[in-house]
Amino acid sequence: MTEPVASRGWRWLAWLWLLLVLAVGVHQLQFWSRAQIESDVLALLPEDEQDPLLAQATRRIADAGARQMVVLLGATDAAQAQAAATAYRKALQRQAPLPFTESTALAGWFDATQAFYHPYRDRLLTDALRQQLQTTPPETLAEQALAALYGPLGAPRLSEWRADPLNLWLVWWQARAGSAGLQFDASGLLHAEGRVWAVLQFETRNSAFRLDGEQVMVHALDAAAADARQAAPDLRELRTGVPLYAEAAAVQANREINVIGWGSLAAVLLLVWLAFRSLQPILLVALSLLIGVAVALSITALIFGKVHLLTLIFGASLVGVAEDYGIHWFASRQAHPQQPRFQLLRSLLPGMALALLTSALAYLALGATPFPGLRQMAVFSVVGLLAAFATVVCWFPWLARQAPRPTALAGQLAGVLAHWPQVRASGRWWLVAALTTLFALGGLWQLHSDDDLRSLQSLPAPLLAQQAEIGRLLGLPSPAQFYLLRAADADTLLQREQQLTRRLAPLVASGIIGGYRAISDWVPPLTQQQADVALLAQVETRLLAQVSAATGETLVRPASSEQPLTLDAWLASPASAPLRQLWLGQIGDGVGSVVLVDARGGDALLAQLAEQAQGLPGVRWVNRTGEYSNLLGHYRRMMSKLLALGMLLVLAALFLRYRRDAWRTLLPTVLAVLLTLATLGWLGQPLQLFNVLALLLLVGLGEDYGIFLREHAGDPSAWLAVCVGAASTWLSFGLLALSATPALRAFGLTLLIGIGLVWLLSPLFCRRSLSASVAATVPPAL
Repeated sequence: MTEPVASRGWRWLAWLWLLLVLAVGVHQLQFWSRAQIESDVLALLPEDEQDPLLAQATRRIADAGARQMVVLLGATDAAQAQAAATAYRKALQRQAPLPFTESTALAGWFDATQAFYHPYRDRLLTDALRQQLQTTPPETLAEQALAALYGPLGAPRLSEWRADPLNLWLVWWQARAGSAGLQFDASGLLHAEGRVWAVLQFETRNSAFRLDGEQVMVHALDAAAADARQAAPDLRELRTGVPLYAEAAAVQANREINVIGWGSLAAVLLLVWLAFRSLQPILLVALSLLIGVAVALSITALIFGKVHLLTLIFGASLVGVAEDYGIHWFASRQAHPQQPRFQLLRSLLPGMALALLTSALAYLALGATPFPGLRQMAVFSVVGLLAAFATVVCWFPWLARQAPRPTALAGQLAGVLAHWPQVRASGRWWLVAALTTLFALGGLWQLHSDDDLRSLQSLPAPLLAQQAEIGRLLGLPSPAQFYLLRAADADTLLQREQQLTRRLAPLVASGIIGGYRAISDWVPPLTQQQADVALLAQVETRLLAQVSAATGETLVRPASSEQPLTLDAWLASPASAPLRQLWLGQIGDGVGSVVLVDARGGDALLAQLAEQAQGLPGVRWVNRTGEYSNLLGHYRRMMSKLLALGMLLVLAALFLRYRRDAWRTLLPTVLAVLLTLATLGWLGQPLQLFNVLALLLLVGLGEDYGIFLREHAGDPSAWLAVCVGAASTWLSFGLLALSATPALRAFGLTLLIGIGLVWLLSPLFCRRSLSASVAATVPPAL
């Protein structure tokens, strides 16, 4: 069959692929204009499909602070704190427009809340007040009321004396302020740790994530802090909030995408230039890579709606894999310039297709987990490989009409393969095997696992320190540990909350925990309201009678409100604004709520908090960090089993083509996996899920080298393709080891070691039957 006749079968494929690439280009313009990027690390983890109440609780708690920032300005006195806050606000106003604005959600909250609660004053008592009213003689209570009425230094009041002679409402408010972290003075300043703090709250206008990686919010806050220090030279500024972490992640991602993506691309193109000394291979290999990444990004966005930040960073490493097909084509064209292009393509297709299959299977193993982020990475990688492969098959025979000329690097690599040692049954090789076994056993003995979710965090240390200090000053509860409650109706739920908070009260009193936040503290159960109304009516009627007898004035207690305080009324009022996220509403055939705890301690404290929920129906202690860590450990063990199964499946696929020689293609990869684990052990690196996932990819990627060497035994062009491909893959994945994200760093380090080992080991077990023409061009083997 002549070249023109053979090429007709590829012509329609080339045009069809061109149409698809143009469609992807249109989608790329739309995608980057919207920048649908997901940066929340929790989006990588499985949702609680089996427990919708828990999933909703997690989302509500996370959404409550997703756009919020808090800034604390600490000065030596109240005047300086107020002046610093004023200068801070003015500095931000001069920098407008900014992606955030000062929050007014709680402006006037106290006045509005006081007005809401005023009709229900006689049903708002703390446990301590109830005990005091039940055990204190009426005479003593009357003396206290008179002292409050006539004393020169009477306590501040929130209502007239007749309506609340014992000033109980103020005590209730002070208890609520302590449990909700609202420990401010009348001017809104916080007094803590020897300083007076002005608290500023900001809210981002839209998403806090900026794809350009600029520190817009940080620079604006830094400039504002500089102006505030002129008003208060001894000023301390603390800041925290999800938007600040998101911006830091965007900056980090921008830096890593540039280093990993562009760095690996530059390394690949440099290697291609050294191998072929021609711009044509560089341009076409770069074209296949760019098309592969673009198609992968578009398909991932269409399937998942959003693309995760880590998927982009991980996808940057795809450069080192997808270029193998283009390099293999040009290496073969360089070695066989006289062979017709489409005939050469047909001879390369079996090996390239088998390499694509093993790599795709390895990447698809990522999608076997229920982790949405890993599924994204799997889809992104497989689609990218398929797109790069399609670009080579459909376009390269048309575009690469001229074969590259032989280069010095190509000739040197051909000689290297001929001199590469091969494993034989000799004393020297038995010694090498014994030393390798000792190295592997020693490293595996030292290898240990670490599935703690916190070890995968890459949050900036200064922000973490400031968040911890702000949390301590404001008594902010942790969103990762909480109590989840459910009941058939709202009043039963409030009763269960009250039972729980009474168990937590001794822990607060002893300082074991800083406090808690519960709806039942603001909306008591109906039975408790009725009991409090009756108790207070009895006590205050007797008290006013004794005061009337002592003063000669007839005092009558105002009538109590007949309407109870309901949860629906509270949720509809401004009073619920700081705590509204604790109410989960209707779930299935019941309702749910959350109780947050201000607890800063280790596992012992968490275990003590878990004990408080025991024996309470419908109450569950939730430790999201611990649960996610256990989940990571579970899937690490599961993927380890899948790794072993994957090796067996790859061996079966290789056996179908290579029969008894299949082990020669697989064994280098198996040894590379074991030696990589041993090296991690010697380096003291813990074994995590992402190490195992990297080994899964190593199984698929490592087979490519053995397949190319086996399919084209004795052909120096195959070794050239293996060397250039392995070097670029090694650089691409190795650069992931530079990532500040621990998960990607573990992934990259594992493949940095593994890819180098499999490249080193593959020629040791490969049969090399050089043809006469090839043998004449290389020195004799050792």
